[in-house]
Amino acid sequence: MLLHRLTNVLKISASYVISRMTRRVFHWGKPIAVSIEPTNSCNLHCPECPSGSGELTRPRGVMSMETFRSVINQLSPQLTYLTLYFQGEPFMNSMFHEMTKVARSKNVFVSSSTNGHFLTPEVARKTVESGLNRLIVSLDGTDQTAYESYRIGGSYEKVIKGITNLVEARKVLHSNHPQVILQFLVLSTNEHQISAVKRLGKSLGVDKVELKSAQFYDYRYGNPLIPKNRKYTRYERVQNLGSAASPEKSARLDPHQPETKTPRFRDDEFRLRNSLPRHCFRMWSGCVFTWDGKVVPCCFDKDAKNPLGDLNEQTFTGIWNSKRYDQFRQQILDHRENIEICRNCSEGMGVTKIW
Repeated sequence: MLLHRLTNVLKISASYVISRMTRRVFHWGKPIAVSIEPTNSCNLHCPECPSGSGELTRPRGVMSMETFRSVINQLSPQLTYLTLYFQGEPFMNSMFHEMTKVARSKNVFVSSSTNGHFLTPEVARKTVESGLNRLIVSLDGTDQTAYESYRIGGSYEKVIKGITNLVEARKVLHSNHPQVILQFLVLSTNEHQISAVKRLGKSLGVDKVELKSAQFYDYRYGNPLIPKNRKYTRYERVQNLGSAASPEKSARLDPHQPETKTPRFRDDEFRLRNSLPRHCFRMWSGCVFTWDGKVVPCCFDKDAKNPLGDLNEQTFTGIWNSKRYDQFRQQILDHRENIEICRNCSEGMGVTKIW
């Protein structure tokens, strides 16, 4: 299996490099890393999360074990890394631990992310026993006031207790997994607590405290949650750069140029700190599965507006090698700036996670 996976990585990497050089799609191999969505429902109401804010237009539901097994069985010979999370709170799917066990039985590295509200002592024990390799627990504040300014409907104390339960379960079961990461989404309401959250993480016994920049959907004219310190944000205020370039003008840019020209803005606007290069390794190396079996390009397509196939109607190989998928990859090479989900993409920016 290791040989299959190494060979697959070489195929994916070679086809990606050749595609970038020729500006034509060449694609060999199967996904190296994918995300699978246990559920797109959530118990919190975070304002910049389509699931929590209620702006997600696709149906709500939980993935069945039948669908999950179908994905893993088709991908596992080449698959290396699984993110058992997309939208929603994954622990709200009662089969979460069983899904983890199935993937781990195929020697796939499994990571997930949670808001920490369901980590009771029993769930913490099951999480350790499942073999989960990594768990990110979101804690965006060091007190209830800062925390609930974004995690609306959440309890700071409950998350602290959940982390404690998880760390304790590892000790009792003499396990070094899952790696526990305390993730701190840096916002204007909590950026003054960065030093405090690092101390908190150490006192709780987590393996790492990870600072993460926030994605905002309506950022062009600013957002009160954008941090003041540029180091912690994906966006920047632009000054005296003129008026915004029209989509028509962007579409006329030479498709053989690997980079796009920087759009122009008014001096009271914000822009993404990313030049949107006309390539994306994710389109060659992985994809995302929604709870109901649809395949979408990546984690930025939160509302599944770019469906590339449906496992209820096709095999994954048929989807992965389809004309529709290759046409989407070609769009990335030709005019990535015209794809809506790409316009707020931080891939390769270097500020998504701040160590």
